[in-house]
Order: sequence, then structure tokens, then C-alpha cells
Amino acid sequence: MAELKHYQMYINGKFVESSNKKTLTVLNPATGEPISTVPSASHEDVQAAIDGSFKAQKEWKNVPAPTRGAYLHKIADQIRINEDDLIHALQEEQGKIYDAAKVEIEFSADYLDYMGSAGRTYEGEILQSDNPNENIMIAKQPIGVTAGILPWNYPFFLVVRKLGPALVTGNTVIIKPSSDTPNIGLMFAKLVDQVDLPAGVAQFVTGPGSVVGDELSKNHKIGEISLTGSVAAGTQVMAAAAGHLARVSLELGGDAPAIICKDADIDAAVQGVIDSRVDNNGQLCNNTERVYVQESIADEFTDKLTKKMAAVTVGDPLKDKSVLMGPLINQAAVDKVDKMVQQAVKDGGEITTGGHKPEGLAGGFYYLPTVIKNCRQDMQIVKEEIFGPVLPIVTFKTLKEAVEMANDSELGLTSSIWTQSVENAQYAANQLEDGETYINRFNFEAMQGFHAGWKESGVGGSDGRHGIEEYLNTHVIYLQGHPDKLQ
Repeated sequence: MAELKHYQMYINGKFVESSNKKTLTVLNPATGEPISTVPSASHEDVQAAIDGSFKAQKEWKNVPAPTRGAYLHKIADQIRINEDDLIHALQEEQGKIYDAAKVEIEFSADYLDYMGSAGRTYEGEILQSDNPNENIMIAKQPIGVTAGILPWNYPFFLVVRKLGPALVTGNTVIIKPSSDTPNIGLMFAKLVDQVDLPAGVAQFVTGPGSVVGDELSKNHKIGEISLTGSVAAGTQVMAAAAGHLARVSLELGGDAPAIICKDADIDAAVQGVIDSRVDNNGQLCNNTERVYVQESIADEFTDKLTKKMAAVTVGDPLKDKSVLMGPLINQAAVDKVDKMVQQAVKDGGEITTGGHKPEGLAGGFYYLPTVIKNCRQDMQIVKEEIFGPVLPIVTFKTLKEAVEMANDSELGLTSSIWTQSVENAQYAANQLEDGETYINRFNFEAMQGFHAGWKESGVGGSDGRHGIEEYLNTHVIYLQGHPDKLQ
């Protein structure tokens, strides 16, 4: 076996090991084999990072916003220079297919340029006063030290989603990569180091959530915690942050419904649903999780969906650049998906394709793209987030019925509807209880939009000018003039 790569944390402008000398081992999900080790931080390491960020923020907030933005442009340039190495690392530790990894890296660079430009565009206000010779000014000020706690499914993009708006608005940031995919985050730290960002402004600390995430959530020097992860993780962070009333921004998963009306372009809907299901190997909060099809077209839609899903090729994306889907992140993910599929069959569902691990791919964490028809609203496969390449199909008679079933969830991140009727689209857009609704397109957001969930899908949000506001305090300044004292 080849010698494992080793990465270091980035604390106070230096690449360091953990003070306790502990490490974590990272696996390639396509093979199940170890590929690297990273430090497993101690509480003392996390505290050192927090103290450094707290000190650095006192100076960073005074750097002009356009200058802060210029650093983001420089990091974006470094991403593009190192694109090939970053794509390979992302595929190796997360299992993305080549095209998806390439999009993530390139989109991240574009995102930093977008956020860097905000250094000249985010604004305050001047209000009219009740008093003569007074100006009321609303200034926007940084919160202080922020923490970004990352999941494993978009381990590079979610660095920039949390780092970009934090830095341009004058905050400092501490990034905790997922223990399943820490390599790409620590490679990002090397890009930060190359642009000579002041020490302590951006830190990267690896280790278990019980140590790193816990300290970042409960430490009184942290002003905001941004987490992308599970509902359970978000609940823990919110509880810890409540101890010092820190802000939280939480994206906590989705159970996205797709509604296919009888007037839809069926071929476009089939392809859109598949694109929205197997994207990132079926491991994306935006992914379509359940499909509601109007009865009169259910057989045609299901048949076409089954054939297209069966044609989705699965394999090791580093060995075969042409595969359309790679592995799940670990064996626990495979076991969870398979358990839900088998329970759906027991509950009356019928598998039309997939439903098991593929043959001939030993060692990796794979599951075949799966379609299950004859599902009902009360089944677990419909009611709970699957987070794997499985599409349960439920039929409906009226759009009102479909929307009621779509809203019958504790989660509310994204939804979609496929129809050629303006009335159908308008009704769904007004009634669906989700942060985002896609009409006749696949589920993926724009950087200038606002990615935010309703209900238990989260608190706060990301992207666009509203996402930037998440990292700003409002400071109202009353400036009373006295004309009689003019000189």
C-alpha cells in the first residue's frame, strides 16, 4: 500500500499538528481504502484558533471592504490555478464524478469573485428623522468571529459559502471540515496561505464534532455559527449557541417533492427528476426525494423514469471518467438507504429498477439508482429524507392533493413542479412550504439567490445579498446637528 498523505491544520497563519498528536484516517469511498490522515484537534487547539481569530478580527474589521474583497479575488485565482489537483482530491475523498467535481471547484471560484465584489456593494441606509437637523444612519458592522461547520457532501464549495461572506463583511472565520472529507478543506487552507491573508483571519481546524464543533458552538467569543448538516446536528448547535445567544445559520436537509402534472413535458420532467436525484450520487439536500405524478400519466412517466434510471452508470469516478454516479460516502450510508428500500417493499412498494448494491464493485460504498412505484404518503420512504439515489413514486388526482402531500413533511428546503400551465405553476409557487421552488428545471440554486429552508430545514440562509446580511450587525447612528453652533 502506498504511503498515506498527511495534511496539517491551519491555525494563526501556520500549518500545525494537533497538540495531542491524534489523527483521523480518511477513506476513499469508491474503494474503501485509506488515503490520508489529518490532525484530530484538542480543545486547546480549538481555543488557540478562537483566540487568534478574536484578536485578528479587531484589525480585520478596519480593513476597507473593497480590500477585503480583493483577498477573495486572489483566492479565486489560486483555485483556478490549482483546479486539476483540487478536482482529483475532491473525487478521491468524496466520490464525485469528474463533471460534478469540476463544477464544484469552478463554481467555488466564481462564488468568491461574486462575494469579493460585494465589498463595494453592500450598503447601509439613511432614514428620515422626526427631529430637525438630524440624520439617522443605519450602518452595517461585522459580527466578530464566525464558525463554519461543514458536511461531507460539498466539502469545497461550502468552505467558500461560509468564508466568502464572512470575510468580505469584516468578520474572521474558523472552518471545521467534515471528518469524512477534510483533505480538500486543508488544501483550501494552503490557497489562503498563498495570498498572505493576515494570520487568524481564516483558520481550518479538523477533528470530531464532539471536540471541535462543540467548542465552536459554545464558546462566548464566537458571534455566529453556520452549520450545514443534519437536523440533529443543527439542534445541538442551536442549544449550545443559546448559552451565549450567538447567531446561528443552519441548513439542515430536505425532503424535496417533485410534482409532475398531466400537462408536463414528460421527457423533460423525467430527465429533470433524474438530474435532481443522482446529482452528487444522490447526496444533496436539494435532491428530489419523492415524486408525485398525476394518475393519467403515471404509467408512462414511471416507465420512462425506470429506463433512464437503469441506464445511469455507476462506478469509481477516478478509474472511469464516463460514469454518471459514484459511491455513497460510507458503509453506514449504504446500509441506511438499503434498509429504507427494503422497508418500502414490505410496505407495498414495487421496485422497478435497482434496489441493491451493484455487482462487480467490491470494496466501495455503492448503491444502484432505484425507482419504487406504488408508494403511499404514509410510507417511511416518502416521509423521511433518503439521502441516496432512490425515487419513490406516489400518484395523485388533483394538484391540490399533490401540494398537500408535498407539504406533509417536517422539512421544507426545496420543491419542484413540472407543468405547462401558468395556473398550476402559480398555485404551487404560492402554496408549497419550501424555501425554494423550481418550475420546469432541475434543483440547483443560484449564487445570487437565497438558499434557505423552512420548518426544520433550517434557520437563516446563504447566498446573494440576503446571505451577506447574515454576517452583519445593524448599528443605528443618530447624528444630531446644531446649526447655531456653526463656525
